[in-house]
Amino acid sequence: MSLFRFCKPALAVWLMAAPALWAGQDGGTLAKLRQSGVITIGHRQAEPPFSYVVDGKPTGYSTELCVAIVERLAKKLGLPRISIDYVPVSSATRFVMMRTGKIDMECAATTNTAERRKLVAFSYPHFLSATRFVSLKTANLHRVGDLAGRSVAATSGTVNLDQLNAVNRQRGLNISVLLNKENEESFAMVTSGKASAYVMDDILLAGLVAGSADPQLYEISQEALSAPEPYGLLLPHDDETFIAAVNESLRSIYESGEIRQLYSRWFEEPIPPQGQRMNLPLSAELRAVFEKPGYMTDHLR
Repeated sequence: MSLFRFCKPALAVWLMAAPALWAGQDGGTLAKLRQSGVITIGHRQAEPPFSYVVDGKPTGYSTELCVAIVERLAKKLGLPRISIDYVPVSSATRFVMMRTGKIDMECAATTNTAERRKLVAFSYPHFLSATRFVSLKTANLHRVGDLAGRSVAATSGTVNLDQLNAVNRQRGLNISVLLNKENEESFAMVTSGKASAYVMDDILLAGLVAGSADPQLYEISQEALSAPEPYGLLLPHDDETFIAAVNESLRSIYESGEIRQLYSRWFEEPIPPQGQRMNLPLSAELRAVFEKPGYMTDHLR
């Protein structure tokens, strides 16, 4: 059965008319949640404003979105509440931990791609981002071609690394790629001068710059290495009942307007711990996703 066939009207009607049947499913994540009353959510240690840790507690846009989803799942399953067990994951470990059942959902900034959909499932999109690079303003790097012959940092296990390698080969830029396990390590290489630039999702670069000691030192490229791509919550592959339940909850959050308040809190207002701002108003493209969340998902098959 297709990963996104749950979007078909007949199944959507079935889910809305008989949510109690979720609890009667043999196996699957929903049955586990009903039995244990606990969901395991993968989060990042330092991926603001989506998923990061403040005073020992996971927080962020994706984290709060997942909390709202879990509250709706508990109600649908007839439970007073579902407790959340937070487990830290990284770019390199997130897919393995999902495949091995160590997490039920990952709430961070993970790009939905065709290759990844062979291994895991994704929810409706909750953000759109393109790949760009950050550099020190003094380096005078503005376009991808300016990276020719330079050392560029990237994070292992990311789409951005694949895109950088592809551009490097296609354009013969002779870029030396420096790999790191975490985003902050790659960004630190730019700050220290060990790398000329760092390639990552533009919103994550904006978060790193905003949280730096002196944001005025950095420049994010106008030219992108990719078209805007959707972020989704990472879910178990082929667990279509759970995928449908998560997406139904997301649709409710989008249609109620709750998503607008959540977006504003994390992308337009000061965020913890330092009160920095992303200053990123809701785009027309993302607004369209919130209005018709299944449209982009259907076109990703």
